[in-house]
Amino acid sequence: MKKYLIPIIGILLLSCFSACEEYSYVYEVNAADVDAITANKNKLKTTSQYVAVMYVNLFQKPLSANQLYDISRVILSIGDKELAHEILISNFMNEPDVILPSNESMRADIPLFLDDVYERFLIRAPSEAEKEFFIRYIEARPDVTPEMVYFAFALSNEYQFY
Repeated sequence: MKKYLIPIIGILLLSCFSACEEYSYVYEVNAADVDAITANKNKLKTTSQYVAVMYVNLFQKPLSANQLYDISRVILSIGDKELAHEILISNFMNEPDVILPSNESMRADIPLFLDDVYERFLIRAPSEAEKEFFIRYIEARPDVTPEMVYFAFALSNEYQFY
């Protein structure tokens, strides 16, 4: 029995190795640097920077030094910074001279709208995955408005850094 077992194992191993050679594939892949899009944004904005940049993004004009000082003091007096930012953005959105695209213009060309939002708030172009996600999200939800999108981007973690 042992006399036949060793040749049988040898034949099986030989057939496995020959089968593996028959089905070996070689893929040529180009080397690519894969870093996070936000890899260079590692400095947290100060309260004054956040307020000033937010104002410029929403009104397309700078905030006066006195207004910046007053708003910064109010935010610093509130313990929950995220809540303070939500209130600030909400107040800015209620101002009559805030510059927002219309819902119709957003829905007429969602990819262009997204390019503008990413450039305005995050100072970069969206990745294809981000763009595809938001296009599908906005198309599937008719109640989403430009104000909601601006609000979300202004509260995003990436927006907190530069």
